[in-house]
Amino acid sequence: MDERVSHTLVHPDRFSDFLADLGNSQVAVPVLAGVLAYVAWRARHSGADRWWLPPTAAALLMALVPALIIPLKELTARHGTPAMPPGIGYYPSGHTATAAVAYGSATLLLFPWLRTAYARRELLIGCAAVNVGVGFGLIRCGYHWPLDVVASWCLCAVLLSSLWLFLGRMTPDDEPE
Repeated sequence: MDERVSHTLVHPDRFSDFLADLGNSQVAVPVLAGVLAYVAWRARHSGADRWWLPPTAAALLMALVPALIIPLKELTARHGTPAMPPGIGYYPSGHTATAAVAYGSATLLLFPWLRTAYARRELLIGCAAVNVGVGFGLIRCGYHWPLDVVASWCLCAVLLSSLWLFLGRMTPDDEPE
């Protein structure tokens, strides 16, 4: 199934390459770092106790991504698509995981600071659109099989759910006003 879907979708173009590049650590991690700094600054200036905890948790989660993905790549030893050089280590997609955790963590950290449901919904839609775009770009350019991308999304759903639960357990004194 992966081969049929991939064969149908692989048609590299500049826009797909741009979307795939949004999953590079050189792009996604600085976005997260900016949000970490902003949230830490806002929380500290609002007088929140343990203002440093949410940004630190998100940063640790981002650091956990390669610690999980690299051993999984070694363990599965899956070959890449025909568009890629011969080799193994394509499953799960590291770019997809990087994008999902970086943009997902940034979204979760920003949620308490957004005043309206509309702003939260738009941020969530934007995060989902970027992550779907990264996955589409990786598949469209032939960098990954579709299931490589889906596997990373599944793993990151667990990671981001853990962060969401952790952030939800914070006491009212820790939250922004």
